[in-house]
Amino acid sequence: MKPTRERLTRATLAALPEEIGRPAYDPAAIGAGVLHFGPGAFHRAHQGDYIDRLLEQDARWAIIEASLRSGQVTDRLIEQDGLYTLAVLDREPAMRVIGAVAGCIGPGQEDTLAARLADPAIRLVTSTVTEKGYCLGGDATLDFAHPDIVQDLGFAGPPRSLIGWIVAGLAARRAAGTAPFAVLPCDNMPDNGARVRAAVLALAGRRDAGLRDWIAGEVRFASSMVDSITPASDAALLDRVGDATGLDDRAAVQREAFAQWVVEDVLPADGPDLASVGVAVTGDVAGYERAKLRILNGAHSALAYVGLLRGHETVGDAMADAALARFVEAMVRRDVVPGLDAPAGFDLDDYVDAVFARFRNPAIRHLLSQIAWDGSQKLPYRLLDSVQAARKAGRPVDRLLVPVAAWMRFLSDAAAAGRPVTDPLADRLREAATAGDPVAALLGIDPVFPAVLAGDPMVRGVLQRAFATLADGAGIDALLSE
Repeated sequence: MKPTRERLTRATLAALPEEIGRPAYDPAAIGAGVLHFGPGAFHRAHQGDYIDRLLEQDARWAIIEASLRSGQVTDRLIEQDGLYTLAVLDREPAMRVIGAVAGCIGPGQEDTLAARLADPAIRLVTSTVTEKGYCLGGDATLDFAHPDIVQDLGFAGPPRSLIGWIVAGLAARRAAGTAPFAVLPCDNMPDNGARVRAAVLALAGRRDAGLRDWIAGEVRFASSMVDSITPASDAALLDRVGDATGLDDRAAVQREAFAQWVVEDVLPADGPDLASVGVAVTGDVAGYERAKLRILNGAHSALAYVGLLRGHETVGDAMADAALARFVEAMVRRDVVPGLDAPAGFDLDDYVDAVFARFRNPAIRHLLSQIAWDGSQKLPYRLLDSVQAARKAGRPVDRLLVPVAAWMRFLSDAAAAGRPVTDPLADRLREAATAGDPVAALLGIDPVFPAVLAGDPMVRGVLQRAFATLADGAGIDALLSE
């Protein structure tokens, strides 16, 4: 029977064992300067950690957590005075109590949310609501047919969408003559600041052309990139945290030791000093995004598709395969990095070192099968952009095309065995993978392969040879040793 423990709250902070970190400030004396939509595990493990450390030097930037759909997380945080434990998973794990949450707003508290958005103390609005939470259509612009946007277009009651709430909050600021808040989306979608800005302007324009012009001239929208592997907060985590802290924490989160936050250098000068706590503030967020996609995500996909063919289950298993690990690292260092222009101050070699150290972290269990999902959506950015860059520069592409051929073999094997494939283009992929010439048929799927690659005889030839060779274990060994 599990022991009955007191709940983690401000009153029980003093009971924590010495080895558990805790806020270096008084959590009851901080002021809210950030309002965040979407208080899920990633945000609390990532942004919450950065803000927690910022509060040690500037108490104005605590977070108000807002949830538009579910009150489960906000209710738990309220019960714990906003406190929760962050477990950092590494060879030497560590735990620290985060005190960065100054308040929570759940569903049904629209008046409170409206008041907070109108409060001049809130200088920054951030979000992690997944890409679909921005109500964008296939062309990455605001989807006026989305049910939440349709309702918000009436402007007759509280908004339903994130975009609607941002517009409503800015309209209240303009009406009151107070300075607007800045907007910083933290979901990894390309050019996220510009996309959210365009969506806000589109909705505001339907409400009031003057409001739209005011937002266009006065409000800062910054793009960002975030990175840290954050496993789900399951019962095992809660038990582990309870055993270590001696307290009951229903809001605990976990993540790997590595964390990266890149923010476009356009936020107001009176905003939080994010750079002081390790955020990369830059004019080239896209450069960081390209590096992450091609180095980290490209290596992930290579490990996944080749690793699955070799019978591996996790990233850690694949990295323990010496031949596969050597091959993927050679691909990244010799074929991917030469095609990248590093943003100022960003060392690509150091980043590669950090990526492969993360892959070897024994505390993280990352399934290759999950990484293999949605290959048609991922490969163009993770691997094929590197292939195009190499072809344009006249560099070899043989190594880069091995994981692409492994994806094709993965699809062919799944179709032959009747296994489903998780991918938006699953039906088209299955049909192509069972064609007489699967490589040629898959190359013909234009959402995946640009014409410059699909029509390249050298690319086709390398893929066909690798695809055939990957049909047996000895062939895979031969490819990895080349």
